[in-house]
Amino acid sequence: YIPPSLSPGVPVSHYPTLPVSAVQRFISEDRLPHLLLYGPPGTGKTSTILACARQLYRDREFGSMVLELNASDDRGIDIVRGPILSFASTRTIFKKGFKLVILDEADAMTQDAQNALRRENTRFCLICNYLSKIIPALQSRCTRFRFGPLTPELMVPRLQHVIQEEGVDVTEDGMKALVTLSSGDMRRALNILQVGTVGPWLGPDLEGSSSSFISPPLPQSTSMAFGKVTEENVYTCTGHPLKSDIANILDWMLNEDFSTAYRKITELKTLKGLALQDILTEIHLFVHRVDFPPSIRIQLLIKMADIEYRLAAGTSEKIQLSSLIAAFQVTRDLVVAEA
Repeated sequence: YIPPSLSPGVPVSHYPTLPVSAVQRFISEDRLPHLLLYGPPGTGKTSTILACARQLYRDREFGSMVLELNASDDRGIDIVRGPILSFASTRTIFKKGFKLVILDEADAMTQDAQNALRRENTRFCLICNYLSKIIPALQSRCTRFRFGPLTPELMVPRLQHVIQEEGVDVTEDGMKALVTLSSGDMRRALNILQVGTVGPWLGPDLEGSSSSFISPPLPQSTSMAFGKVTEENVYTCTGHPLKSDIANILDWMLNEDFSTAYRKITELKTLKGLALQDILTEIHLFVHRVDFPPSIRIQLLIKMADIEYRLAAGTSEKIQLSSLIAAFQVTRDLVVAEA
């Protein structure tokens, strides 16, 4: 479902911030510059340059004129001195013009390898998540385009296209859940929609005496697993806490005593396999909606930030859950005292 080109007739939800008209002009005038595409994952960076390459080269020329490498796999200087140098220095008989080298995840390349790229005479497209990890000498040689997270207005039409083609039954709240949990990442949205793909594995043969290759099952979507893609099914597939679960957790922390709140939240975490980090992230959104006095809200958010930091350091979830409940109950007492 990757759009095959940048033409206006093709859905362009993969190209939210790229000025397509400028790239089209570069291609039509045969003067495509070095490109640096950066931004969070799943926003269409690789899809964009591949669509450009398909417009620049015919199918029979593609293999000889385009080199696509994942720079995080081979990220040392040897990859620049070897395959890239060999590809860039080889001239083709049947096609004039420049060759295109696509380096995906270029921010994983070593600095020596990045410096070596400066000496090559070909068109490069560097794709990365973090611009700061690309050396200034390369940044200055490239035309930069930032890809921001996709907006719901861009994601929903593309998701509806995939859903229609695949014949998936999706409710309105299920679609909202897909868009919400993907956070502007189209790849993540499609992965949530299609859950349960299992790769090949080695298992016992019929006699059980040796291992043999077993074909993987076909990709299973959320629809196949649950019959219909609803909000609850999407949240269940991803292991993300439901909004109703977060509302219950907040209610317990603010209205129950410490022991009861701790017991109920622990039971819910165990029953649904929830991570405290995910609970904390969702509660943070609710805190901004609850009518706390500003000074009390600030103190509570500082406590939650401390808990998140400690969780990232690998501390015990049980102790941090106790700290979270304590922070909310102290907040409750302060609100009552001010009233």
